[in-house]
Amino acid sequence: MATTSTRISDAEKQAVWDAYYARRPVRTPVLLATNSRVVHASPEWNPEGYTFEQAFHDPAIHLQIELRHALYRRRVLGLYSDSPSELPGTWEVGVFLHNVYEAAPFGGAIQFLDGQTPTSEPPAFADDDRKAALFDVDIEHPLDSPYWQGRLSLWRDMQRIAKDMKFEGRPVRVAPLMAMGTDGPVTAGCNLRGAAFLMDLLCEPEYAQRVMRFAVEAMRHRRRAFAELHGDKLPRATGAGFADDSCAMLGVEQWRELVKPHHQRILDILRTDGANTPGPRCGVHMCGDATHLFPHMARELGVNSFDTGFPVDHRALRDALGPDVEILGGPEIQCLKDAAPEQIFERTKSILQSGVLRGGRFVLREGNNLPPGVPDANLAAMYDAALAFGRYDRQ
Repeated sequence: MATTSTRISDAEKQAVWDAYYARRPVRTPVLLATNSRVVHASPEWNPEGYTFEQAFHDPAIHLQIELRHALYRRRVLGLYSDSPSELPGTWEVGVFLHNVYEAAPFGGAIQFLDGQTPTSEPPAFADDDRKAALFDVDIEHPLDSPYWQGRLSLWRDMQRIAKDMKFEGRPVRVAPLMAMGTDGPVTAGCNLRGAAFLMDLLCEPEYAQRVMRFAVEAMRHRRRAFAELHGDKLPRATGAGFADDSCAMLGVEQWRELVKPHHQRILDILRTDGANTPGPRCGVHMCGDATHLFPHMARELGVNSFDTGFPVDHRALRDALGPDVEILGGPEIQCLKDAAPEQIFERTKSILQSGVLRGGRFVLREGNNLPPGVPDANLAAMYDAALAFGRYDRQ
């Protein structure tokens, strides 16, 4: 197995990204996506044993966990990816919302299971006798909901705490609280109705269509509300993108007939509502094996970037999408967590030599979202394989 003989500087990493975005790649960039669960689960980074529930309610703990996560990304993950390893002049962190921010404002009870990221139980609309009550929720004034009032209060308290704070000798800034994206209309329907929404799609399609329209309009109103709240301070995203993990359970014709119009509506909103800077990137993230949908989303919606989950056949996906569509993917997280470094190296090598690099539109990452407890040696093996076999002058 190859080993990294020298540490890659931040300047060299940035040059890799610059070349990639200029469509003159020298090698595939490497990124590692994480969230604060890697800190919560680590005795080294969370010696106090702070729980997700404590961080959810306590602004000082929330701020401390997010800062430690930012430091972990620099001190650890920066060694094994093309993310920066040098400490920033100012730390910028924010409120981490997890995947409950769409269901919770509708009344979904947030659950804090031991050792797990927060999740939400379907609200009362999961009961068939009350499912029409969903449409009584006020989506035109989203920030008035108890959920968003609580998150805004936490955010303001974090700002107050950070005002005169230093972390690792550097000042701290709390970024604007915002939730400008969506986990997707099918996923939102499942969050609100539970598994019953899949039956709604087949047995009560008119109701299911109304649910998805309502979820998309809720996103539009939420984006407008945050844009009005922050004004010029709102960061401007480039391009457009969304997720919809639950779509992996649908066939192509089901997606085209039942869901595609809502995905198109999301993209139209993202491109025209003034909260984004128009850009060429149109991205979709889907966990699980949704690759059967990707070629159709590329052709029919103009999606040109797919962030994959697992399992993924990288060769087949490149063949299906062609050389001009961006693919993000890599070794399965179970493999990264439990396999030996030599196995990680060979798995990464096989992906890079599968043909997925054709066209220069591949970003190597874990597939998908790095879990706690991945050995540093396994991360190093993945990065070493990218340095050895991800170079385009060796293809």
